[in-house]
Amino acid sequence: MERNSFVHLHVHSEYSLLDGACRIKDLVSKTKQMGQKACAVTDHGNLYAAIEFYDECKLQGIKAIIGCEVYVAPRGRLDKTPRIDAHPYHLVLLCKNKTGYQNLIKLVSLSNIEGFYSKPRVDIDCLKKHSDGLICLSACLAGEVARKLTNNDYDGAKSTALLYQSIFGKGNYYIEVQNHRFADQQRILPLQFKLARETGIPL
Repeated sequence: MERNSFVHLHVHSEYSLLDGACRIKDLVSKTKQMGQKACAVTDHGNLYAAIEFYDECKLQGIKAIIGCEVYVAPRGRLDKTPRIDAHPYHLVLLCKNKTGYQNLIKLVSLSNIEGFYSKPRVDIDCLKKHSDGLICLSACLAGEVARKLTNNDYDGAKSTALLYQSIFGKGNYYIEVQNHRFADQQRILPLQFKLARETGIPL
């Protein structure tokens, strides 16, 4: 793989409170310095960085990929029962085009206006209604697929992955792999590769 073909698609900026550390200008400068042509910002549950990030990328000649790591309610976004609904799944959404950007704005708005319970949450119903123009990644260990693999529920992970592929369409849903040397990440990596082989969903 050429060095310049790598693109970061799951990045948290200073607008992901208690998580991200990247300042927008520094992030874009570092991307350019490393010879990469594009970069995404996918803050937790918000799009606060979007305009600043887009403007800085345009200034420095980098392709800006607008995204968000949304929280998905385990049941529905209107369900707010203590303990049952307090642990949403993570899901990364990336805009392909203007339609995708408009749909992402709608989803983030719905997550805050209707779905907020500890965190802004979407659900399967609104993802189905506003999936056009978006690329979806299964996210980190807190994603639904990864969490089910971690809990030894391979069949549940597989059916979840196929559900998301049906929502976003073939070529728009990916199994996201990460390896930060965490034990759980390393344990499920072979299962993620197996899942990709069996379903045809790309990594």
